[in-house]
Amino acid sequence: MTMTTHEEIQRGLAENRNAPNGTARNAHAEALVGAAEALGDTALFRDALDNLIRAYLWSSESSKMLVPFARLIQEYDKDPGSFAKWDAHSLFWQFKWVASAISDSPEIPLESARRWLAEMERRYRIAGYSERPVRKAEMWLAHTTGDDERADRAHRAWLAADRDSMSDCHACELNSQGNYAALRGDDAQALELWRPVLEGERTCAEEPHRVLAGSLLPLLRLGRLDEARSHHLRGYRLARGSESLLPSIAKHIEFCALSGNESRGLEILAEHAAHLGPLANVDDQLAFHGGILVLLRRLKELGHGDSPAASYEGVPRTVSELHELMYAGSLAIARRFDARNGTTRVSDRFLARIGAQPLVDLLPLGVRSAPLPQAAGTPAAAVPVAAVPTAAAGPATAPGTAFADLVEQARQARDQGRPAADGLWAEVAVRMGALPEEDVDPLVAADVADSRALAAARAGTPVAAELLAAVRDRYRDLGQAQRAALAELRLASVAGQGGAEPDRVRELLAAAARAAEALDPGEPLRARRIASAELAAIRIEPHLRAREADHEHADAPPHGHDREHDHGQRELAAFAEAHAQTLPDLAADAEELLGRIALSQGDPQRAAALLSSSARRAAEAGRPWQAVDPLVMRAGLLMSLGQPEEAEEAARCAVEYAVEITTAETQGTVRLTLADILMWRADAAAEAAEHALTAAHWFDQAGLTSLNGAQARLLLARAYARDDHFSDAAEVLQSALPDLLEHGALEAVSARQFLGDLLRQLNEPRAAAEQFLLAAEVAKDWNDPQPQADLAHSAADQLSAAHLPEEAVAAYERALELYRAHGGAPVAEVRILRSLAWLALREGTFGASVARARFLMDEAAGVLTAAADPGDPRLRAELAQTWHQLAQVLDRQVTAAEEVDDESGEDEDARPAERLDGAELRALRLEEVDLCERAAAVYAELGPDHLDDRLQCVQYAAWTDQELGRTKEGVARMSALVDELRGLPGGTPEGLLERAEYTLERLAAS
Repeated sequence: MTMTTHEEIQRGLAENRNAPNGTARNAHAEALVGAAEALGDTALFRDALDNLIRAYLWSSESSKMLVPFARLIQEYDKDPGSFAKWDAHSLFWQFKWVASAISDSPEIPLESARRWLAEMERRYRIAGYSERPVRKAEMWLAHTTGDDERADRAHRAWLAADRDSMSDCHACELNSQGNYAALRGDDAQALELWRPVLEGERTCAEEPHRVLAGSLLPLLRLGRLDEARSHHLRGYRLARGSESLLPSIAKHIEFCALSGNESRGLEILAEHAAHLGPLANVDDQLAFHGGILVLLRRLKELGHGDSPAASYEGVPRTVSELHELMYAGSLAIARRFDARNGTTRVSDRFLARIGAQPLVDLLPLGVRSAPLPQAAGTPAAAVPVAAVPTAAAGPATAPGTAFADLVEQARQARDQGRPAADGLWAEVAVRMGALPEEDVDPLVAADVADSRALAAARAGTPVAAELLAAVRDRYRDLGQAQRAALAELRLASVAGQGGAEPDRVRELLAAAARAAEALDPGEPLRARRIASAELAAIRIEPHLRAREADHEHADAPPHGHDREHDHGQRELAAFAEAHAQTLPDLAADAEELLGRIALSQGDPQRAAALLSSSARRAAEAGRPWQAVDPLVMRAGLLMSLGQPEEAEEAARCAVEYAVEITTAETQGTVRLTLADILMWRADAAAEAAEHALTAAHWFDQAGLTSLNGAQARLLLARAYARDDHFSDAAEVLQSALPDLLEHGALEAVSARQFLGDLLRQLNEPRAAAEQFLLAAEVAKDWNDPQPQADLAHSAADQLSAAHLPEEAVAAYERALELYRAHGGAPVAEVRILRSLAWLALREGTFGASVARARFLMDEAAGVLTAAADPGDPRLRAELAQTWHQLAQVLDRQVTAAEEVDDESGEDEDARPAERLDGAELRALRLEEVDLCERAAAVYAELGPDHLDDRLQCVQYAAWTDQELGRTKEGVARMSALVDELRGLPGGTPEGLLERAEYTLERLAAS
């Protein structure tokens, strides 16, 4: 739109100041400068230049501010007196931005940059400002050029100079001080300098956003991994999508690349792919692209060079292609700086940055990221766990272990039933594959085949039986009868699990028993093989009989199953007793199965005892990993029985015993169980978060991200929220939300409601309202309207907070309709009516608006007095609150009417509908006093818990008395309350008596 008048340009400037930062805002600001200059209005032209400088500042085009700033300086030099005090201050403040932009612009010669710095120093001195900002600018220019001696000197002078109105805010200064310490290699000092910003003591528009990003690598280098994780989650949430914070975004990408979270880094890159091309601010481009290059190089090293990365200049690029383009462009920028500076400082720093190696193998972040595709040549089971708390143990082989020793370790682990055996045999297989065929020991080859067959059996693959049969035959040929007998037993188990005909399964079980019985009496494992075959038959037989019964009575209700279970239980119990001393691990297996049966039969107490005994036997047998499953079941069972302390003990024991387990799903389940139990304790949220985080990692490794992994992340978010880490919680929950929405309507509503609550805590009302409304949409078809009503109510509150009154009114009215249809929610009804009353005043406090607000407040009071139990303390408190708020509505009306009188002066016809005469104003004030007295009386009835509410009402009435010229009455009512508070035997809440006494003093002095 063409802007030709002063008013149009003024309107355009107002709109531009509130527009989102970025190139669109900048283009509009440039057009406004041109329009103002063409109009010939000097003051308007200066405003437009100032607006353009600020628009450039908050974008990736900050270096462009030099031209409009130079023009603004010219305007100031022409007529300094035409600049108001604030305008002059703003101009000198912008000198700091320009000094930074000059330092960051390689096309500006070094001598010119120094002249600008000298000009800044001269003007500051003449204007009477401190040299503090000048020395800071000098420090960064000297550091960039490699003049460390001058940089250190300027740094000392900066800190020594006085702070004044031209100094940066404390948060920005601390950011710079910490950055300088980090660049000088002192991570600990940097973090200490940043501490007030990180802890929220010092903040500004872009802090703690930048400091959180800057702290990531120092924290990793110092091993403070939990803080690094939290700073990433919180910091990226703040910086995401901000064009002026692209260097900070790059630090988050770099952090992901150096902490084993390459897939997360790739997702962040995709979110900001629009900025991958050349930027006007080449220093920002170098910083932004530098962090991305760390990620791209790391992806190439992991074998993902041919994977898609992002589009660059409109063309989709692979990782390798994008790396090549960005590397060349970034190095060219660095060398432009070098050419200007006469040193290699910038390119040296750049090359060191992009060549950095990972600081930890893997730091789980808790957020869901799509896994990278399996790179060629990478073992499928490779799981980096260096930064995972209490990670499972892998194969315990030292580098350089002799092959024969490795085989011996694998056999020992296998015979002891250790979970690490699988990894050891996998390593044996790799080493064996590198040997010439004639050098391979047939028995070792059979053992490797046995390991592979067992893995196939566990996975339920169709070829498992064929592989096991082949292994059995190989062992027979090699004279390994006891290994052949075990393979025979596994064949029977696979047949049973695969649904083979019952007679065929029995036939295989009998063959396994015969093979075990036929072993040489001197064979040490003979008794174990016989007992294992017996236990397998006991375990499988009830299922076979049940299948036969179901087949025979396909058209009739199942019968006889209980008898089969009873028979199986007797045999299991007898087996456990018979082998308790000689084969305690097998007895433990029998008791675990008995526990499961007891649980299925609705006997939780017996089940808990059996599972406890099973776990104890396994641990005493030197097989603690075997105790994990019964302990996990027992922990869940004890929680359902209302025994959280015992449940926690069982879960902790399971975590301890799981140290050798290599199955990712089991690792996740154990930790999720403990995390869930810990959430019942008010003081254990941090520990619960730690276990939920680890659980999510293991479920991801198990390929269960969307199922168990989503539940782990939901619990992790709840733990973070319990610990007031709302930003971390929201980031984790949002990443898991797509998965949770697939877990059914109830889970979807719960997850969205929780996310809405988190966003409300983070003061993101529009986003919170969206989640509440989406949840309400899912719940609209439920038989019970209460959940939908609650969600609509929450959405309305957030829409109101987001200054969307029309949408808020619609949501409130829908919630009110639902509550009334449901009935029995007077408190919710009343709070909605009060909110609607306040929204009625949004267009003014006169006439129809006030009448509507009063009507709604009266309606709210009527709901409470008509409730089934109007004497309920909760309802009485709401009634008092309603009267108090009605008094505030009347106060708004009186204040507005008095302002009309002040504005209209002698003009009796001015805004007649809004004028009130003296008697009307007094009547309203008296009504305010009456309402507050009634509310205070109710609060007095309700006792000490409402002392603060009562004080507010009495204070309100006393000050209104004073406005009515009845100061004595006001002093009297405050004095009576103060005396009462002083005499309370238990004292008053902190500060309450002091507030009352202060009010009394001021009233008495007025």
